[in-house]
Amino acid sequence: MSDDDIDGYFSTARVSAREEAIELPPDDFRANLYPVDSPQFTQVRGMNFEQFAQDRYRAPFLRELLEYWDGLYREPFVGVTSDGVVREGLYALPEGGRNDPELVAAAERLMGLLTPGERDQLGHPIDAPQWRAWSNPEFMVYRIGLRLECLADEKVEAILEVVRRSLSPEGYQRVRQAMELNGFLGRLVELPEILNARSYWFAIFGTPSQDEPWGWQLSGHHVDVNFVTIGGRELAAPVFIGAEPALSDDEHPPLFAARERAALELAGSLTEAQRAEAVVYDSVLDPRMPEGRIHPADERHLAGAFRDNRVIPYEGINAAALDARQRELLRELVADCWLLLRVEQRAAQLDLFDAHLDETWFAWYGATDGSQPYYFRIQSPVIVAELDDHAGVWLANRLPARFHVHTTLRVPNGNDYGKAYLAQWQGRQDS
Repeated sequence: MSDDDIDGYFSTARVSAREEAIELPPDDFRANLYPVDSPQFTQVRGMNFEQFAQDRYRAPFLRELLEYWDGLYREPFVGVTSDGVVREGLYALPEGGRNDPELVAAAERLMGLLTPGERDQLGHPIDAPQWRAWSNPEFMVYRIGLRLECLADEKVEAILEVVRRSLSPEGYQRVRQAMELNGFLGRLVELPEILNARSYWFAIFGTPSQDEPWGWQLSGHHVDVNFVTIGGRELAAPVFIGAEPALSDDEHPPLFAARERAALELAGSLTEAQRAEAVVYDSVLDPRMPEGRIHPADERHLAGAFRDNRVIPYEGINAAALDARQRELLRELVADCWLLLRVEQRAAQLDLFDAHLDETWFAWYGATDGSQPYYFRIQSPVIVAELDDHAGVWLANRLPARFHVHTTLRVPNGNDYGKAYLAQWQGRQDS
């Protein structure tokens, strides 16, 4: 263990302020592979996912973190806000819509393959608090639903068919690529029992129906998707997708290349005056950051697991101060964040974004020329989306680098998990 290690996986270097610029390591993540006989691998090699989780729980840092997360999980849901006050009337649920019958059929087929005990473990009420129990570490915080790697292939394929039917083709591809990258990482570090393409939990909320609201949750290392369909309106939020390594090879292409390209073009196009507003911090480890702004696990991203009620003040530059091309790039970034949704549902989210364009803010941390790791956030009354370059956990880079990326997506002001839509739907049933 190095002097700056917190527990063998997390280090103080990732949160320590630095006056000097952070130099990017070579894009080839293989230059940052630990030897496979490193202690953090050998001491857990041969463990299954449950044994690994129990081993990790013994770390003092994690015990404190899990206790804190548990407290957040048990808070009543409010929703992410910019000032602690939920803004009402942002989300209108259309009347008369019905849920996709082919998606319902896929879910019913899955249920038919499961044993009674598996169905009990899989299913939760539509308003169950377990929606909020998702987390992105490779060890479990809570166990919600069924673990894919513990199921027969036919049942896993049926789960993935529900996911596929729910999402756009390109969105499903992104989710599957992230899952496969987790398996790739497991092979790199020779820990396939802990990191694999089926290291995920799947749960269903509500009863699959064309008329009743229902949804599902896929949760695990670097892939967390919460999907709900209510009266024909579909929403995927919160979403957390990441990758380590995010820069890979031909077999495993980078997940966020298009988003990063558009973000760097937007950041690089800023005038000096615009940059003075948009660039909140000159570095992702800027000494000017207030105490606590960077977390050893979350680093800079604010909207991750258990942050359902977080107050995230606006910062950066208002979209009204951007030129036409810059606003196009901003919308392109938002469209990529909503990639998981099918085209018509994505269009509805973009219409909502357009309606609040003058209330949208773009914040950037780091150099704007791509020479350093960076963080950015897009935030308005109807979206919070982040991308953050991280230090290594399974790779050896002690400082943030471009080959460990976390992205988050939230629907603020009370509509994560479709809760604002669900309240409207329930109100109509009661009237």
